Amino acid sequence: MSVLWMLVAGLLFSAMGVFAKLAAAHFSSAELVFYRSALGLVVLYSAARWRGLPLRTRAWRLHVSRSVSGVVSLALYFHCIARLPLATAVTLNYTSPLFLALLTAARLGERPSPALWTAIILGFGGVILLLQPSLPADQMPTGLLGLASGALAAVAYFSVRRLGEQGEPDWRVVFYFLLISTVLSGTWLAADKFGPVTATNWWMLVGLAMSALVAQVAMTRAFQSGRSLVAGSLSYSTLAFSAALGLLLFQERLAPIAWIGIALIVLSGALAMRRGSA
Repeated sequence: MSVLWMLVAGLLFSAMGVFAKLAAAHFSSAELVFYRSALGLVVLYSAARWRGLPLRTRAWRLHVSRSVSGVVSLALYFHCIARLPLATAVTLNYTSPLFLALLTAARLGERPSPALWTAIILGFGGVILLLQPSLPADQMPTGLLGLASGALAAVAYFSVRRLGEQGEPDWRVVFYFLLISTVLSGTWLAADKFGPVTATNWWMLVGLAMSALVAQVAMTRAFQSGRSLVAGSLSYSTLAFSAALGLLLFQERLAPIAWIGIALIVLSGALAMRRGSA
């Protein structure tokens, strides 16, 4: 079941990317992070209160670890997008499954099988072929920040798994992430400026926030209900979904080598699913 949840998350994160691409013409990166978090927080808080779900938690240290690492990873990701070629920034961020494999092996002794290592490496190879990154020598410091974004994303995924082991429900994990993300991004936004929300762009923000909210819940459920390394390897599916949506909605045509990369990503997911059901 974790495989299905991660594929749902991949599709919805791709949809979130579409809304972000549309909204970027009207709002800054700080605004996009803030609205993505704040609108989702309002919806999730309202749903929790309506259903009488308890918000109090004893695992606040893990919630802080998951939320801060996730928000800083996102901030570094946006920083790299602004200063590096988009393909390079995305590739560096998607090193997270490799860091996650190392982290789980070091902390939990959960060593990836040869088949799972193959899935992770194939997926990352597909990412490189799909995005065809480049990194000039003078941009190496920023590239290291991109690697840090991938490493921090792995820390966030690891914390999600630990929260699941302590019995924290997926909705509460996402709630505290959105809460802390709203506070941190709001602080970031204080040094920026708000763009006008109008009758022609409000739906982009709602679409961004709602797709991100459901994707976060699905991703959290995937990491909590199955092996984190399998779920991590399936995160590459976001890129394949994004390529398809880019072609359908924005006529972004890909080179033949990029389609080979997508095929490797799909093969990586198939190997991960086989490993997850073994």
